[in-house]
Amino acid sequence: MTVIDISASVMQFLLAFVVVAPLLGAVAALLPAPPGLRGKNPDQAVLRHGVTVTGAVLLAAIVLTAGFDHDHPATMQATTDISWIPALDVRIHLGVDGISLPLLLLTALLTFLCALYSYFKPPVGPSAKAFVALVLVLESGTLATFAVLDLVLFFLAFEMVLIPMYFLIARWGGGRRQAAAWKFILYTLLGSVVMLLGILLIGLKTGTFDMVALATDNGRGLTTSVQVIAVLAIGLGLAVKTPMWPLHSWLPDAHTAAPTVGSVLLAGVLLKMGTYGFVRILLPIAPDGMRTFAPYLAAFAVVGIVYGSLACLALARTGAKGDLKRLIAYSSVGHMGFVLLGIATMTPTGVNGALFANIAHGLITGLLFFLVGAVKDRYGTADLDTLAGATGAALYGRAPRLGALLAFAAVASLGLPGLAGFWGEMLTLFGAYSPAEGLSRPAFRTFMAIGAFGTLLTAAYMLIVVRRVCMGEHAPRSRLSPDPGTANSPDAPQPPDGPRTPGAATTPQLADIQTYEAAAWTPLAALTVLAGLWPAVLLGLTDPAVQKLLSGGKS
Repeated sequence: MTVIDISASVMQFLLAFVVVAPLLGAVAALLPAPPGLRGKNPDQAVLRHGVTVTGAVLLAAIVLTAGFDHDHPATMQATTDISWIPALDVRIHLGVDGISLPLLLLTALLTFLCALYSYFKPPVGPSAKAFVALVLVLESGTLATFAVLDLVLFFLAFEMVLIPMYFLIARWGGGRRQAAAWKFILYTLLGSVVMLLGILLIGLKTGTFDMVALATDNGRGLTTSVQVIAVLAIGLGLAVKTPMWPLHSWLPDAHTAAPTVGSVLLAGVLLKMGTYGFVRILLPIAPDGMRTFAPYLAAFAVVGIVYGSLACLALARTGAKGDLKRLIAYSSVGHMGFVLLGIATMTPTGVNGALFANIAHGLITGLLFFLVGAVKDRYGTADLDTLAGATGAALYGRAPRLGALLAFAAVASLGLPGLAGFWGEMLTLFGAYSPAEGLSRPAFRTFMAIGAFGTLLTAAYMLIVVRRVCMGEHAPRSRLSPDPGTANSPDAPQPPDGPRTPGAATTPQLADIQTYEAAAWTPLAALTVLAGLWPAVLLGLTDPAVQKLLSGGKS
């Protein structure tokens, strides 16, 4: 079933356009604007260009989705297969199925919303031209990662996103941005070097880099020892990008220093590249190697779940001077732990849960970073103690709609039933209860219990954040809040601007949600509700494709 009937050649063009258009748009952004498009403000003109290009890519991705045959989501569609380097059998091979299509849509949507947000709130930093070009290169690399079906092209696309993200953090970030950017690039590059060795090992042993052919063979061309080495090498590079504990330490620094748009894209789409690699490459191509490492992957995953939650609790406590952006970054370590746990079960239930949690995390954490950026812009800080106490007022009282949306995103993040975050976590835990044949059931049930405990910790720190930031804390009495018994005395200390009239507001209001902010945030909130109430939309796409991958290419 397709929403609209589109020919195969048009589908091929749409997918190629989605991947290549941002790259061409990045080049155009750096060129001088034509006379009729310069406008009075060159920066606004180039930011408008970014909105136009990302909007066109999003529209093409939506049309591609409408033309996708939803009755056969396990089949690669819109495929292009052109020989590129015949000597190595490297091909320009593109295609989408039920696993990659949701990630393509998520990337196109988040990048468009970031471009729209940046148009109305331009980033503080160097040239807007460079900013738009970097965001578009980042989008092209991410989309290519989810669309290519050749291991060499996958590696090139995987690496393509590192340089733009480095510069977005280093040039447009906040405090300690240089150190955070270097930490990000060093960790990911070192992981990528090892990953390249694993990819070359697979290519040399099988004679092909084609991911569809390798997945169909399901590892039969590789001995168990080669599979183990390949999983160790490629998995290390993917684990750094995910990020998996204990390879996560670059993430909190990068998020804390990155501009709002950088944090949204980093959490919303870049982290998904690592987990997508586990599902697309390692599960079908090296199943014996994955089975060897699955218990260790699950163990690291649940440690990450608990560790991320405990770090968030430590940051959220009163007097810790915790940064709200850093807290959301540590929460990502925990949430991506659920994704890795689902993959480690090697079952359709667990892997479907992992893919669902991927999308849910992109929507919810993308929204959270947008909101935290808005709070920081209004207060001038993301320090939790300042937000909760020193301001003297709750966010509910100063910007009620902003406070309500922050509370909504927080309860979605903790996995409230009826919202997107619930289904991914539940399915991964179900997958861990009954893992694939050959995996230790007692061990995975232990991992399931630890993961379930992690959901309680997640609820604890998210509710603490809502209570402190949205509801506020009772500030100690000061000269501005005298004892009730003496408040009406003529000798009572008065505020600097004279006595207050009864019932008058004692705290100035903040700007509530602006129109452009509502435009950028509403789609994420709406999709969070839609995915929570109607999970079959996403699971109907992913499940047949996952079944085919795990069964060696048999639908």
